[in-house]
Amino acid sequence: MSRVVVPLVEGFEEVEALTIVDILRRAGVDVVTAAVGDSPVRSSHDVPVGADTTVAAVKDDPEVEMVALPGGPGTPRLAESGDLQALVERLQGEDKEIAAICAAPSVLAGFGVLDGKRATSFPAVKEKLTAVGVDYREEPVVRDGKVTTSRGPGTAMDFALELVEILEGRAKRDEVESGLMRPQAAAPA
Repeated sequence: MSRVVVPLVEGFEEVEALTIVDILRRAGVDVVTAAVGDSPVRSSHDVPVGADTTVAAVKDDPEVEMVALPGGPGTPRLAESGDLQALVERLQGEDKEIAAICAAPSVLAGFGVLDGKRATSFPAVKEKLTAVGVDYREEPVVRDGKVTTSRGPGTAMDFALELVEILEGRAKRDEVESGLMRPQAAAPA
């Protein structure tokens, strides 16, 4: 079973974080929420969420296959975490999966993960990505190698389903998605 760490910091975007957790757990993925600081962690809209553990406690866990960073106004606090940087750099060095949504791709850019890659983000942090040579895209979800990025709360479900497909395959993604009752795009006339 795949293990994914979702780091939580004061001011995280709850739609993004909890959609990732929910969708991955529906797929049977072992998701660990990890506080960068103390728990419970207050979201951007003042919702307290109790984390399973801390980033410090999981940064060296060899079972971790992916880290998925939610965005939100607290994103700069993610960039300040040496433990998170150590986790991301270890996963990158082991050729494991790294994902970020909304403002959080800017953290990956700061850690050097996005150098020369295709990526997307919340528009307000686009310049932080292009400043380090990112081939910036405006697609809902962008994957380049072992790095997956997305734009914001409105793309959180597409992002989470992409992570399911990466970790567990297309059949599992289809199974999870069919139970969500998502509207289907109309066939072209």
